[in-house]
Amino acid sequence: MKGKFLLSAALVTGLTVSSALPVTYAHDELGDINIEKGERNPDEISSVSVTEGSKNVKYLHETAAVPLKEIREGVKNSTADVYAHKGFAYTGTHTSGGGNGGVRVFDLKDPSNPKEVAVFADQDIPGTWQEKVIVKTVNTKSFKGDLAVVSVQQLDSKNPNSKGGFLIYDVTNPYEPKKLGFYEVTKKTRGTHELYLTTQGDRVLVLASNPYADYYSHGKEKDFQLVDVTNPAEPKKLYEFDPRSLPEVDESFDGYTWNAPDGKKRPVFNHSAYADENGKTAFLSFWDLGTIILDISDPDNVTYEGRTTFASDQQGSAHSAALAKGGTVLVETREVYAPVKSGYEQAYGYTRIFDIKNKTNPKLLSEFKTDLTEDISENPAEQVTFGKTVHDPKVHGNTLYLSHYAGGVRAVDISNPSKPVQIGKYVPADANIWGVYVDQNYVLASDMGTGLKVLQKNNK
Repeated sequence: MKGKFLLSAALVTGLTVSSALPVTYAHDELGDINIEKGERNPDEISSVSVTEGSKNVKYLHETAAVPLKEIREGVKNSTADVYAHKGFAYTGTHTSGGGNGGVRVFDLKDPSNPKEVAVFADQDIPGTWQEKVIVKTVNTKSFKGDLAVVSVQQLDSKNPNSKGGFLIYDVTNPYEPKKLGFYEVTKKTRGTHELYLTTQGDRVLVLASNPYADYYSHGKEKDFQLVDVTNPAEPKKLYEFDPRSLPEVDESFDGYTWNAPDGKKRPVFNHSAYADENGKTAFLSFWDLGTIILDISDPDNVTYEGRTTFASDQQGSAHSAALAKGGTVLVETREVYAPVKSGYEQAYGYTRIFDIKNKTNPKLLSEFKTDLTEDISENPAEQVTFGKTVHDPKVHGNTLYLSHYAGGVRAVDISNPSKPVQIGKYVPADANIWGVYVDQNYVLASDMGTGLKVLQKNNK
């Protein structure tokens, strides 16, 4: 039985083009809890697709579920994030099969039958994985066409043949991607985890999140780096954000932990970075330091504006960000995968929504929780899991889409950001949804275990 995604008729009609290694990745690596994102507890796994939604809805139906091709015989790579550009889907890959799964390109001319037509970034650097990919059309003196940036992370930073950072590719012809450049970060860290590509006129910038670079390099490099890739063959670092520059971060910060004003010792590292539509403001997901807001309108003179904060009983875990309401509303997802921690509320990660009309003083409007937020097993061995935490947010119009691992994809009406309401839920069998993306008349979801999901508008 195919899964179904319920949405209101108005929201469906309005869809348009929008711009197994047992180690820890993509979260609090230096903490004392060490699990892999693909791991699941038996009570989280369902072999039945689930459909739920509000009254008077039309729905998107699962029109395709396409596994990744085996690019090496007998090796199955796992899917990571998903992005779409000009009728093609781009999926990154995670660590299964020893990594080096590259970026997979799918032709979506027939959304009910996506064709994997190319793979790139899989052979550039051994011992790495390529999770995040962003594609934009750019026009500079050095390059004109469609540019892709790909995060590169080391499976083992002690491997002398590997290195981390991000790759730059020409995907103007998605069937024949061509490598243009590479930006390397300190060998001591795993590399660039998440990243974003933005433009300012004829200038092209990459916002790179390199978790623990500050810690492992003893301050010589910072976790967030703003890189000019106007000439893709010669990436140039312009700026690094130093948490020590904030008055509330005292000398106790060691590149990883911070003695917060609430008296708790909190982890601080840059997990993700995002920019607004004009490429003028950056949003850095800095775990327990919150979402950092930077003015990057002048990339050569970046200034700090403000940040989100947490209640003393909240684990921070600011993981990713998205914008709504013309950039006046910030959506912050929090990847809390260990819900039982002394001194904190017992809850898996949930979403927070802020008014940022005044970026120097973000104001909390609401918190959105799902049925999984407080679904905590009494068995301590089953409490730690990624299956029940929120992951990535995407916004289209007044709809917030959340990827939720075992919780599938959630659609949330944020017409009133102070009162978010879930209006749809898509949970395929054995769900392990990493990312979600809205493109034209369909929603794309990347499932770590089963590949690319295409949820298409039902016109019958």
